Amino acid sequence: MKKTIFKCLTKILFSVVVLFCTNNSFAQNQENEFWDHVRFGGGIGLSFGDGFFSGTLAPSAIYQFNNQFAAGVALSGTYNSLKNRYTSTILGGSIIALYNVIPEIQLSAEFEELNVTRNYEYNIPNQNYWYPGLFIGAGFHTNNFTIGIRYDVLYDDNKSIYAQAWAPFVRIYF
Repeated sequence: MKKTIFKCLTKILFSVVVLFCTNNSFAQNQENEFWDHVRFGGGIGLSFGDGFFSGTLAPSAIYQFNNQFAAGVALSGTYNSLKNRYTSTILGGSIIALYNVIPEIQLSAEFEELNVTRNYEYNIPNQNYWYPGLFIGAGFHTNNFTIGIRYDVLYDDNKSIYAQAWAPFVRIYF
C-alpha cells in the first residue's frame, strides 16, 4: 500500500511540475502570462539548544487560477540531531490546494509524503519509513500572508514527526 501511495504521489508531482514548466497554450496576450500567476513561498526553520539542533528548508510554488483558488507543490527537508542520542533526516514533498471562501478566510487541503530516517546511538533499532499526512486547514488570509490551523486526518501517534494532529501554520507567497 505504501508503494502505491508513493507511486501515486510521484505521478501527481510529476504532472504538476510538467504543468508549471509548460507554457500556457491558451494565453492570447503574452507568452509569460503563465508565470504571472505562479507564486513562490516556503518555510525555513532553525532550532537549537543544549546539544540539540534542527534545521528545515521547505520551498513551494502555487499557481493562482483565480482570486479564490490556487494549487501547487512543495519540497521539504529537515535534519535533527541530539548529541549522543540520535540523528534524523526527513525528506519529502507535498501537493496543496487553497480556496478563499471570502478574501479573508482561506481553506486548505494538503497531501504530504515524507521519508523519515532515524539513527540512534544506543541499542534502539534505526528506523526508515514513509509517512503520509493529509492536512485540512483554515486560516485568516490577507494579501500574501495566511495564519491558521490545520489537522492531519492520517495522524499516527507512533510514526508522525509532529507532536499532535493539530498544528498552527503560517503561509507567505509572493
